[in-house]
Amino acid sequence: MKRFTLALLISATFAASADAANLMDIYREALTSDAALASAKAAYQAGQEKLPQGRALLLPSVNLSANSTWNQMDIQYRGPSSFPGGQRDYNSNGATLSLSQPLYRRQNWAQYEQGKLLAAQAEMQYASAQQELILRVAQAYFDALLAQDAAALAGAQKQAISEQLAQAKMNFEVGTATITDSHEAQARFDLANASEIAALNDLEMKQRALEKIIGKLPQSLAALSTSMPLQGPEPGDMTKWVEAAEQNNLQVQIQRAAVEIANQEVARNRGGHHPTLDLVASYSDTGATGSSFGVGNDTKAAAIGLQLNLPLYQGGATSSRVREAVANQEKSRHDLEQAVRQTALSTREAYFGVTSGIAQVNALEQALISTQSSLDSTKLGLEVGVRTNVDVLNAQQQLFSAKRDLYKARYSYLLSRLKLKSAAGSLAEDDLQQVNQWLK
Repeated sequence: MKRFTLALLISATFAASADAANLMDIYREALTSDAALASAKAAYQAGQEKLPQGRALLLPSVNLSANSTWNQMDIQYRGPSSFPGGQRDYNSNGATLSLSQPLYRRQNWAQYEQGKLLAAQAEMQYASAQQELILRVAQAYFDALLAQDAAALAGAQKQAISEQLAQAKMNFEVGTATITDSHEAQARFDLANASEIAALNDLEMKQRALEKIIGKLPQSLAALSTSMPLQGPEPGDMTKWVEAAEQNNLQVQIQRAAVEIANQEVARNRGGHHPTLDLVASYSDTGATGSSFGVGNDTKAAAIGLQLNLPLYQGGATSSRVREAVANQEKSRHDLEQAVRQTALSTREAYFGVTSGIAQVNALEQALISTQSSLDSTKLGLEVGVRTNVDVLNAQQQLFSAKRDLYKARYSYLLSRLKLKSAAGSLAEDDLQQVNQWLK
């Protein structure tokens, strides 16, 4: 019990610390420490290499080969010969420089276009990972704040019930209350104690979730100001948000690129049926200290020409690859449609999350005032004998529930704002900075 009480005191101390880390502090640490973003950056860098790889298929290839060979032979001529027979031992050397420039290779052009699309897709995927980091940081940050608030409320609720328990026992001893009030207060106290333990455990896990992102436990977090303004979406037309999301959402753009990549894959495989034409050139310099005729030689040769290759039959493999590419092309189109529909749904959910969040926060703020008034009235009624200790406990429970719901509604409202921007493809660091201004 002492351990959990101490943990709550430490948590409260951290929350009140003047040098508490705010949302932007956590985000900047995540930029350098988050493993998921680092992985996405490496994938982006790898994806950028698809463009030079595709371009290389259109450029000439130059190769240099060289050899040095020791030769040993024994020659015996059959019949009269002007060349002496016997054993020949000699060394031969040579070097060849060759060049090949594709002139017509349809599949190479398709693969080059694929390379450009893959590089662009990798860039969009990295941008999506950056937006996802903003959402993950905000989600983890507000989860930790909510857990911190819940732990503080649980401790305050237990303290209030403890006072009611002591009052109920005293009233029973003097004969102004029944044992039932004491038992009810004791049961509420035991439940509050269990709730506090659970809240502290949840706070520990939410802090560990932040540690996963930034690589260390946050020492303290800036809390949300109670004077936070409630701003609706701008523009206020949900249809415009959905239209923007269907065009600019990064996941939709990534899937559109996937469709184009699939189209080029079909073209690339169909190119396997087409002839290829290359410009080829070579230059060689060879020499030998001997030969089968007994004399050495030095030879220089150069050649240039066109090389045509016409594929006739490859066992049906090319046709099979075309059919496979066409099927994957159709799949990518359906995946795009699914991405557009999901984006529209997510945008609507986020939009309603903002608009309904404003109404919910306003309603809960009013409910908090009402439950506080109810508690004050109930305590006064207990003093004059028209209310029981159980009534006070119930009023206290309603007050703490209203506070917890209000905290949760505020954090959900802020997250919905960020999610709406993300769905529309416009979420940026400035949006996180705006939310950060409402922390204290």
